[in-house]
Amino acid sequence: MNVRQLDLSRRTIAVAAALIGTVSLAIGAHAALNMRAIDAARAVTTDQITGSIGHASRLALVIGNGHYPDASAPLTQSINDARALSSALRKNGFDVDMVEDASKDDMLRAVNRLKSRIKHDTVVMLFFGGYGVQAGRESYMMPVDAVIWKESDVRRHGVSIEGVLEMMKEQGAKAKLVVVDASRRNPYERRFRSYSHGLAPIGTPDNALILSSASPGKVADDGKGEHSTLVSELLNNLDAQASAESVFNKTRVAISRASEGDQVPTVSSSLLEDVRLSEAGG
Repeated sequence: MNVRQLDLSRRTIAVAAALIGTVSLAIGAHAALNMRAIDAARAVTTDQITGSIGHASRLALVIGNGHYPDASAPLTQSINDARALSSALRKNGFDVDMVEDASKDDMLRAVNRLKSRIKHDTVVMLFFGGYGVQAGRESYMMPVDAVIWKESDVRRHGVSIEGVLEMMKEQGAKAKLVVVDASRRNPYERRFRSYSHGLAPIGTPDNALILSSASPGKVADDGKGEHSTLVSELLNNLDAQASAESVFNKTRVAISRASEGDQVPTVSSSLLEDVRLSEAGG
């Protein structure tokens, strides 16, 4: 190898080394930028999550189940009711978690989300529209994936209303409000050896208010409107200046009069203080 070839090789090596260094710097800078972008995204996500699960003084879990495989037709009113009531409650200051056509897992996850957010100064409301079934003197909300062949299946696949109320009590909720629009003739009844129509009386823990669409053991017809009779009258009577107990009782009276006594909702109260359905109402 002569001197000229040696100089050329040295220059080639130097240029290659310079190029490698430049590429390395570029890769390092790009990686640093990506890490900053990821860190920023994580920060935004954390802020959003923190904001979404923060404390609220009024919480509502609204469940509307309409598409049951065992039913001859969907319960379209249940979905409409859940959406309309969710909108009205949000306007009245409630932080609403709405679930439609929920499986049992969906319902249990929603109940657990509610549980994680209840504090001692929280007013909590549960609404369920769909099929309800009583078993063992207890009332159950039925998920859309329930497989029911006998009464014991109701306890296995359903979600106990009393169980949710007990959870609210254990979490120390300030007040517990429950609206159950589920006193329908359910699609499973012919499979049971013995069957009790409608829902069982729902036990009322301390500082609770419960509105059910019919008297215990009774079945209510859906009617042909966009909303069920119960939710239609409840929406008509929502008033920022009225207490929750007054709203529920006005709804009960309106339905009883409109049906000429054929449908008489049940209101059970153990409230120890005046609870209003709007922050503006106190």
